[in-house]
Amino acid sequence: MKPVVIVIGGTDCSGGAGLSRDIATLTELACEARPVITAVTAQSDQAVQAVKPVSPDHVAQQLSSALAASPVSAVKTGMLHSGETVRAIAEVLADFATIPLVIDPVLVSSSGTTLLSPDGVDVLKTHLLPLCTLVTPNLPEAAMLTGNECSEAQAENLLEMGAQAVLIKDGHGTCDMSIDRLFQDCQPAREFAAPRLSASLRGTGCMLASAIAAHLGLGHSREQACSLAKDFVGHKLQQVASEV
Repeated sequence: MKPVVIVIGGTDCSGGAGLSRDIATLTELACEARPVITAVTAQSDQAVQAVKPVSPDHVAQQLSSALAASPVSAVKTGMLHSGETVRAIAEVLADFATIPLVIDPVLVSSSGTTLLSPDGVDVLKTHLLPLCTLVTPNLPEAAMLTGNECSEAQAENLLEMGAQAVLIKDGHGTCDMSIDRLFQDCQPAREFAAPRLSASLRGTGCMLASAIAAHLGLGHSREQACSLAKDFVGHKLQQVASEV
């Protein structure tokens, strides 16, 4: 049977990010996707025009039903919208602590729209991070979550909040190499490097986190899952670059 991965997040009618990107990624990696919708967006590649949230109770009902359908191999969260929704998700997942949980802390869209409210950020840090196997912030998200600019300090802060591991993504960096760094308690940081490409592809954060969840569901270690997911995203970017 295919590994089952629950993806929790917002829809994207343009297909570039969110659950559309999650489902496409999981399908390509031979996993079954079970989507749990937190919000319905109207957006394009340029901007988010509107966000219609799903009630926290209904999000919790979706998640409970997805978990009850058959065994689940991993869970990945993306856009969560509000503190009430984050709390509802955490309350359901608290009873499924053995299932790997990957958190992509989607705080702001690439066009600048807030996708997680300030109280949602607080609840994410206090209630959801302590349940997670891995959190995958990019450089701006890591700074917003911790108030620090140093990657080592950011990772230490997030580990202190309860995350088992932190992958700080370097997609917003400026060096020739894009180097993501995996931090785990009592272990030296593990680096995953790839040439930085000029290609642009929306939804790479969704893609990476979903690919990590897929590989965790397939039985790979955290380090293997991060490495394989980095290669997967890099290949997609190379395809885009070759088409330009």
